Amino acid sequence: MIKILDTTLRDGEQTSGVSFAIQEKLSIARLLLEDLQIDRIEVASARVSDGEFASVQQITKWAKSKNVLDKVEILGFVDGFTSLKWIEKAGGRVINLLCKGSLNHCTHQLRKTPQEHIADIKQVVANAQSMGITVNIYLEDWSNGIQQSSEYVFTLMDSLKDEPIVHFMLPDTLGILNPNQTRTYCSMMVERYPSLQFDFHAHNDYDMAVANVFEAVQVGIQGIHVTINGLGERAGNAPLASVVAMLHDQLHLSTNINEPELNRVSKLVEAYSGIRIPPNKPVVGDNVFTQCAGIHADGDAKKNLYFNDLLPERFGRIREYALGKTSGKANIRKNLEALGIELDEESMHKVTQRIIELGDQKQVVTQDDLPYIVSDIVKEENIAENVRILNYSLSLAQGLKPIANILIEINGEIYQEYATGDGQYDAFMKALWKIYDTLGKPHPILLDYLVTIPPGGRTDALVQTLITWDLDGNVFKTHGLDGDQTAAAIKATLKMLNRI
Repeated sequence: MIKILDTTLRDGEQTSGVSFAIQEKLSIARLLLEDLQIDRIEVASARVSDGEFASVQQITKWAKSKNVLDKVEILGFVDGFTSLKWIEKAGGRVINLLCKGSLNHCTHQLRKTPQEHIADIKQVVANAQSMGITVNIYLEDWSNGIQQSSEYVFTLMDSLKDEPIVHFMLPDTLGILNPNQTRTYCSMMVERYPSLQFDFHAHNDYDMAVANVFEAVQVGIQGIHVTINGLGERAGNAPLASVVAMLHDQLHLSTNINEPELNRVSKLVEAYSGIRIPPNKPVVGDNVFTQCAGIHADGDAKKNLYFNDLLPERFGRIREYALGKTSGKANIRKNLEALGIELDEESMHKVTQRIIELGDQKQVVTQDDLPYIVSDIVKEENIAENVRILNYSLSLAQGLKPIANILIEINGEIYQEYATGDGQYDAFMKALWKIYDTLGKPHPILLDYLVTIPPGGRTDALVQTLITWDLDGNVFKTHGLDGDQTAAAIKATLKMLNRI
């Protein structure tokens, strides 16, 4: 069983531009411990600010009421009683003591000898014992220390191994390790101190955090530090969802993590942090369970040929089939089935062609757009195209009336006209009716103009325009579909022109 410590509320909040409000921190803490079943959470650094103190008080008060206070940990410093008293006053019972894991940090940042630093650490540990506070230890800059000053690291460990310290935490503070190095150096620690509990704290500067975790657990590391969505300083920390999927599927190791809640919690942290999840991020990205190529959808329909162990249902998600120029009938049919829509082969062919056309125009087509596309297709009538719009230009400027310049073909003859109007579509219609008036042709009255878009509020959604016309008492409707509202209205108007 691999134990997980989530440090979203401490290390994750060190992401540039991220600052969680008190209620957001409490909400995330609850989700981590109750919904995701995280083993331990690190919620703050001691002595940072009054706001941090208030947030820790809220979290510890709630955790105590739920009997999980021992799972809430706070970063503290080698400063005698100062951090310990801050933690105690905030209601905490566990300190993650930040010690120096490299000789370079010890001598140049602290300006102390190893023996002096060890003595200071032991004093804080003794103080914590007297206050009933549990101690874990971070060996800050351990990844540099084990490479450049291993004797210092071993001297530190030899001096502390018999102290009442629960977890010795090995951070790759600057994200410098590769998987081979992680395996080598973690092995050295585990083999030299087999009775101690080690955590590994990865950073993602070389995009190898998850790979380094993969190596660490194989050589006996028992605890792994993560953040939701990989939040953290610089390139971030090891992302929880990716680490859990890797541990479960690649190494067949167990954790206490409740997989179906991963996506929901990730989305909430995305909203609170303001840091968008990349659409291709494993497990929680918007696109990772979306098949684009039609051949993949066809294979899935026949024998799940393009499935792997990362089934979306595990994470509270569903498989989707993207709509675009590479879709093919299989993708479209999957989406139609989800909507409960059945089409004959001719209509399916027309819908497929329309989606390919939209894809070539770089328009995004979603499942929500499909009913509008189908409606537009099935309502098409086999009417001769006696009128064609060859070109049009619409201009809009602040303080000036919109202008439309149109070029159309009527029964093989080409006409051009322009006009101003109260809106772009109004200007288009006035230019059009100028041509029709010149030719002595009748034009219907516009009775109603209805615009609908799929739910979700996407600014790039397809727009369906339904216009009701009256020509000498004959009332009829035409549809237009486009990513632009005015263009959709013009398409509906063109259908009207060919109908009359």
